[in-house]
Amino acid sequence: MKEKWLIREKREDFKRLASSLKEDSLILRLLANRKISDPKAASLFLYGDINNFHDPFLLKDLNLGVEIIKNAIINNKKIAIYGDYDCDGVCSTSILYKGLKRLNANFIYHIPNRESEGYGMNKERIKILKDSGVDIILTCDNGISAFEEIEYAKELGLTVVVTDHHDIPLKEVDGKLIKVMPKSDALINPKREDCTYPFKDLCGASVAYKFVVGLYKEFSIDLKEAEELLQFAAIATVCDVVNLIDENRIIVKKGLELINNTNIIGLKELIKVKNLEEKTINEGHFGFSIGPCINATGRLEIADYSVELLISENKDEALSLARKLNELNEKRQELTSESVEKVEALVESEVKSGDKIIVVYEKSIHESIAGIVAGRIRERYNLPTIVITKGKDMPKGSGRSIEGYNMFEELSKCKEYLEKFGGHPMAAGLSLKEENIEKLRRKLNSNCKLTEDDITPKVLIDAAIPLQNLNYKIIDDLNIMKPFGKGNSTPVIACKDILVKRVMFMGKEGKFLRFKIELPGGKTIDGVNFNKYDFFKESFEEKYGEEAFTKLLLEGYTNFKMDIIYYPEINEFRGDKNIQVSIKNFRL
Repeated sequence: MKEKWLIREKREDFKRLASSLKEDSLILRLLANRKISDPKAASLFLYGDINNFHDPFLLKDLNLGVEIIKNAIINNKKIAIYGDYDCDGVCSTSILYKGLKRLNANFIYHIPNRESEGYGMNKERIKILKDSGVDIILTCDNGISAFEEIEYAKELGLTVVVTDHHDIPLKEVDGKLIKVMPKSDALINPKREDCTYPFKDLCGASVAYKFVVGLYKEFSIDLKEAEELLQFAAIATVCDVVNLIDENRIIVKKGLELINNTNIIGLKELIKVKNLEEKTINEGHFGFSIGPCINATGRLEIADYSVELLISENKDEALSLARKLNELNEKRQELTSESVEKVEALVESEVKSGDKIIVVYEKSIHESIAGIVAGRIRERYNLPTIVITKGKDMPKGSGRSIEGYNMFEELSKCKEYLEKFGGHPMAAGLSLKEENIEKLRRKLNSNCKLTEDDITPKVLIDAAIPLQNLNYKIIDDLNIMKPFGKGNSTPVIACKDILVKRVMFMGKEGKFLRFKIELPGGKTIDGVNFNKYDFFKESFEEKYGEEAFTKLLLEGYTNFKMDIIYYPEINEFRGDKNIQVSIKNFRL
């Protein structure tokens, strides 16, 4: 797919920062490019720590919710933690579990089964909880859309405390969409309009963490005891893809510091099973190794396995659970690859028809991986994508969007075709009758205002740094910006007209690329890429012909120029250190 490469220019913001901060110009530029122009906010971004956390009691209704749970603990009333089956929901549940256990509460937890119960609260489950003696339901990472379920719980005489972070649902009144909330006894969500909490972008686990901190304050427990829970909040923050700014950045930084010396048995065993014991755990391990394992149980079996791992106090039990999580994740990866191939074949016809919103129905896909498949298709075509599967009672779908298209709002305009839906601007889940799938596709596309420019992928370049200018100081400066993620993406650095003298095709299938790049003066530097073999082959053959590529495969030696998007890193091998570049994209 053709991309636009654009240099970011935030000159005024850069000047404002430069007049107040004595940071390297590269760092100031990166901050300005991330819309951080206030010196105080920049200082918090670079050097903020847990002392900069906001007071949890600034969250609307947190004092009310804490009071309800405090009285329940004192009076030995039975509490049910009602969580969710994704990584954020599992981590949220584990945080509340450990918090309530520390307070000697009378409680249980419940994670819905993805297939039989679906996302969020379920009336049948509420009745089961009531019949088992539960007095209070405490949700985490869900509840904001549970209007009927919370009303039913109240009718049964249950008290309901909601902790959530999802967008407030929209309801059409007199032709206008307004935000509405269920009538729980307490509703803690930083996104509610009457909440004065300074930071709105917490994930569900971080809201749960704030709730536990509030409880600990009420029971006069040293807040240092709550800090270990930040490991769960950090994993969830990365895996739920919320903006890594403000408190989220501090949560992930502190969580990484803690997990690299963790005392949590389940995390220790999972790190061991993932062969990460000798490595420094970073945000990439959260997003691509640890988090997917925690997610896999809820996708293919029951998420209770992941909760049991995180709360385990027995090493043998934890090791067994960690192995199970890893096996399920490997199975999930295989299913995902097979499913992406199936959906790609179906999608081609829709894209050719001119649709800018992809809605594809493939019954055979396991509903738990529909969101992952939608994400892969979105990445390939840079179009909002909804993948719908058979479901238990009716078709279910997951959507992934692009910048500039609010999927949650657009689905809100199609409610007549949906039985249930919820989510964020960038992702959504839904259920609908089979006969409404084509109607939904047509309406989403007829409402779509995306232009060709909107759907052309744009690579925003932070800085142009010639490879010969790279040094260890630049790498150290860039590391100050870590952890990277949504809202603080890995810096995008570009270089034009690099001279490639050799290409080595590595890995089992020869699809990892190592470029030997010649610098002015004759020195060389290595560039590596792990996922662009097909694109490189296609580009090379288009420019130089198939015979030239065959010769390159056989001999390796070459002489061509290309522009690259890269990130510099330190390569260590047998005690030797050198700078190499991780090439993210290129054009010949």
